Amino acid sequence: MRRRDENEFTEFAAVTMPRLRRTAYLMCGDWHRAEDAAQDALVSVYRHWNRIERGNGLLGYAHRCVVNAVLTQSRRPWRRERLDDITDENAVPLLDSAGAVDDRLLVVQALTALPPSQRACVVLRHYADFSLEQTADILGIGTGGVKSQTSRGLTRLRELLDQTVRSTP
Repeated sequence: MRRRDENEFTEFAAVTMPRLRRTAYLMCGDWHRAEDAAQDALVSVYRHWNRIERGNGLLGYAHRCVVNAVLTQSRRPWRRERLDDITDENAVPLLDSAGAVDDRLLVVQALTALPPSQRACVVLRHYADFSLEQTADILGIGTGGVKSQTSRGLTRLRELLDQTVRSTP
């Protein structure tokens, strides 16, 4: 890789890493796995740097890589345990100093309960703020698939969050 390209990649990685890490975290619910997935994604981007379209294509490709990295990690035998298997289901949700439930933790826990394809669509569409077409391109599925997976994911997410709210004292 030429020196100029390496400098461009370094700048891209520094700017994009936090966003990729957050997207991966919302996909898997674990900051350590999210860090690994974001790094794996950047390694893939680095390997293909000279062939990737600059501009909008670059960020989309990086997100495709991070989604693939999270899904690949989840298929590994030692990663098959779910967050629900680790946490105590009867535990009281964490409260902040004002006594309000930390909604972010509840949403992340609910996201981990979604099937991977629904989780990916919800995260890319509503967190990463990609368009329908961009999400379809990142996931390699049609726009109809993105619409249906997002709709099903949001419906299930609402159900899970409603159950959580009803079950808290």
